[in-house]
Amino acid sequence: MKEGLAPRSKRLLARLGDLDLLLLLLGLAAAVGAWGFVALADKVMEGRTQHFDDRVVLLMRRPDDPYTPIGPRWIHEVGRDLTALGGVAVVSLVTMAVAGYLFFRQMYHAVGLVLAATLGALLLSTALKAFYRRQRPDLVGHLSEVFTSSFPSGHSMLAAAVYLTLGALLARFVHGYRLKLYFLSVAMLLTLLVGVSRVYMGVHYPTDVLAGWAAGMVWAVLCWLTARYLQRRGAVEEGR
Repeated sequence: MKEGLAPRSKRLLARLGDLDLLLLLLGLAAAVGAWGFVALADKVMEGRTQHFDDRVVLLMRRPDDPYTPIGPRWIHEVGRDLTALGGVAVVSLVTMAVAGYLFFRQMYHAVGLVLAATLGALLLSTALKAFYRRQRPDLVGHLSEVFTSSFPSGHSMLAAAVYLTLGALLARFVHGYRLKLYFLSVAMLLTLLVGVSRVYMGVHYPTDVLAGWAAGMVWAVLCWLTARYLQRRGAVEEGR
């Protein structure tokens, strides 16, 4: 008697699970992200993206006043609020809140992993900005105080690295696809809003933001893979 389609499908899915396709896809994403960052950095340093960058930055300003962003006044305040989500102060508070949650769940090794991932993202962002030393946009007025160089966007990279890392780690520490999808969706939304706000505030070129997203994504994937490896070796707690 011929085997039904349903049992065959289940066996096929089981084999695909054994191959761990998600692991392969994440590794590919990290490689593509790293390649994208390097390729974009080369073009930026050669000045090949400057026309595009200037045009996008100017689109965020009123034609008759380069110091006034487009949109109603309440949008200006929203932009300031959103850009703060990628700042060191807010990111540190979010990290401590997540670390506290894991601590109260008695996942002490996971707390160390979260803190190390966040500190590593901050150090990586600082090192990259010091290496490239790109000047900030000078076509429009800055609506936010800045103290470092422009490439890559520190806020965008920190948001991508920290929020995606925390989202991925929290997804590893819980069961149920709904919770996993929720954590990752919130992390991606926050990362997107922070990056757009940096261009809106006139303190970054769009290529700065794209580079920050790429570097942050690579860091988040590496942290996720590290957490997965340590969990399989029993060095980091599994979600209960």
